[in-house]
Amino acid sequence: MIDWLIGVSVRNRFLVIAFFALVAGWGYWALVTTPIDAIPDLSDNQVIVFTDWPGRSPQEVEDQITYPLTVSLQGLPGVRVVRSSSAFGFSMINVIFEDSVDLYFARSRVLERLNLLTKALPSAVVPTLGPDATGVGHVFWYTVEGQGQSLRELRAIQDWYIRYQLNSVPGVAEVASVGGLVRQYQVDVDPKRLRAFKIPISAVVDAVMRSNRNVGGNVVEGSGTWSVIRGLGLIESARDLEQVVIGADNGVPIFVRQ
Repeated sequence: MIDWLIGVSVRNRFLVIAFFALVAGWGYWALVTTPIDAIPDLSDNQVIVFTDWPGRSPQEVEDQITYPLTVSLQGLPGVRVVRSSSAFGFSMINVIFEDSVDLYFARSRVLERLNLLTKALPSAVVPTLGPDATGVGHVFWYTVEGQGQSLRELRAIQDWYIRYQLNSVPGVAEVASVGGLVRQYQVDVDPKRLRAFKIPISAVVDAVMRSNRNVGGNVVEGSGTWSVIRGLGLIESARDLEQVVIGADNGVPIFVRQ
């Protein structure tokens, strides 16, 4: 057998050389085009569903959110297994698909099913999808620093400028912000004053929510032009929040600052 193979190779030198040249060229092409990962992605092909329900016990979250979503998501095509967990005010469901299923196809199917189930969930509960990234997709940490700027200002720069620029980079699924101080206004309610004015805490919450929005009006026509009437009521400072009216006492308005 070996003698025959050597004889054939000697008699067909050109074909042997051409064959090995072809194999060498194919090997070089595979070497330069094959993607190489420093950390190969061996995670499951999955879609994560988050649901917040603040103030509820894990048992309530399990019975009214996690269980209905889990049962419904199990019927999606290509689903291999559905794993779920319930915590205080929080539910997380991992829908694991077969490896042959396209990730974006899986996300679209899960999103369609969630849209149908939203009406069956408790009011103000909206499930959301996790980012389309895997556990090994965390690739880079960076810090935002600025001399003479507070943590609140640095966090605002990160959230409103840097994050949007990085999100536009091809291949970036999510830019998560950690640290700093998110700008917020807090109303410290005095129960004794509420009792004195006979105002429930819900009235304070509703008044603040109603005051922090813009409303549309109508138009005023004159001299061949239209002027749009709008009500601008977004809270821009702590002083605006102090001026919110939460009730009245004998015709005298009661403000948040009181």
